[in-house]
Amino acid sequence: MNQSSVPTPSKLLKGILLSFLVIVTLACNSDKKEKSYSDPADIKVGMEMNAKLTAPPHVPTPTARRSAKRLIVDMEILEEVGTMTDGVEYVYWTFDGTVPGSFIRTKIGDEIEFHLKNHPDNKLPHNIDLHAVNGPGGGAVSSFVAPGHETVFSFKVLNPGLYVYHCATAPVGMHIANGMYGLILVEPEEGLEPVDREYYVMQGDFYTKGDFGEPGLQAFDMKKAIEEDADYVVFNGKVGAMTGDNALTAKVGETVRLFVGNGGPNLVSSFHVIGEIFDKVHMEGGSLINENVQTTLIPAGGAAIVEFKIDAPGEYILVDHSIFRAFNKGALAQINATGDENKNVYAGKIQEGIYLPEGGDIQEMPISEEEQAENAKPVANLTFDEKMERGKNLYGRSCLACHQSAGQGIASAFPPLAKSDYLNADVDRAIEIALYGKTGEITVNGEKYNSVMPSQGLSDEEAASVLTYIYNSWDNNKTEVTQEMVKAQRR
Repeated sequence: MNQSSVPTPSKLLKGILLSFLVIVTLACNSDKKEKSYSDPADIKVGMEMNAKLTAPPHVPTPTARRSAKRLIVDMEILEEVGTMTDGVEYVYWTFDGTVPGSFIRTKIGDEIEFHLKNHPDNKLPHNIDLHAVNGPGGGAVSSFVAPGHETVFSFKVLNPGLYVYHCATAPVGMHIANGMYGLILVEPEEGLEPVDREYYVMQGDFYTKGDFGEPGLQAFDMKKAIEEDADYVVFNGKVGAMTGDNALTAKVGETVRLFVGNGGPNLVSSFHVIGEIFDKVHMEGGSLINENVQTTLIPAGGAAIVEFKIDAPGEYILVDHSIFRAFNKGALAQINATGDENKNVYAGKIQEGIYLPEGGDIQEMPISEEEQAENAKPVANLTFDEKMERGKNLYGRSCLACHQSAGQGIASAFPPLAKSDYLNADVDRAIEIALYGKTGEITVNGEKYNSVMPSQGLSDEEAASVLTYIYNSWDNNKTEVTQEMVKAQRR
């Protein structure tokens, strides 16, 4: 054997190192997923499958494990009476019977075969404009359908993102204002990163002949809609859609992803979760990701994907931070988080004292002489059931933020109304507080509270209703408060 053909130790070491570098380079490159296409229009589709559609606040399962498909979407338009808030009904125009309509989850390259049915009992023609469509009218041109008919059209999804869909039949604003909107998600080829929980939340503004909370079947008011004077601004179609027993849920340590849309038709949403910071926001539902965001703007006809980790147990409130919309028009929802406390992140109150500087008096809601006269006018006495419905509505509008959904209050800040010894001891005192507010220290269920409750400017009927609701909820003494009892406490 020629001695020169035997590798020296140095040559052998170099060869081993070179082989190692090649292997590492190939491994690293394999971790970077290359697109399997240059133009999404060229993505080949595999087998046909039926899309699983979900009603809010739920979303279908992610698409990461599947390739592009021929996806059959089957949706029905329904015009039907629903509840806007307790005691208030409204004729909603809907996709699949919910507001917002069903959540559609697709992935880039899917070829959508869309079946749109207009129920024969409906009165009007409708169509659908999907912002995920690249084509005339977003599909509206091809989807116009009369009652008792079905239309089928197709399109290919080319751009990943979260998109609004809505009816675009004239008058377009009226169809949207009556609830005809929803979200369609187009996931990238690799899918979205896994999270623990996903929910579907969509804001909308409604315009009714009656004011907020006025009972009965309310009609749409075109004049208010044109003037953008909304009576209701709500999440998922009604006041309290995601509060109380319907609140969203999560656990400490979990990451929550919200697919948030704004159907409008008019108002921009300043979306915020009280007690959380968005770790990630897919701005306007697109590919640009912002981090560490407190409040994100969502335009009418737009969307955003927000993600955050739950760090502490408790109740987290979703609001439109145009804040009177939250506490006076209905744009409020809840996430109830369970799990162990994390004192490193949130220790809660560590000290309490009394501080009443000048100006700590009872505040009063501004009320005109005309409103005072209106409040003083006698109103037909409501039945007990009517008071309970009306009172629950008023409580959600004026009391929930401080006293919480189950009357539990906020420790050391706002006293509980649930099983309250202070409340149950003296109904006349409770009526006076409801009418004129309260300041100074009180003791409730053995705990001291010192805060200011503003006067709410309630009418006799409103005060009787909300107090009847409170007294007949949460293990209180079941007093029924009458308008006459309220009138007797007026100064």
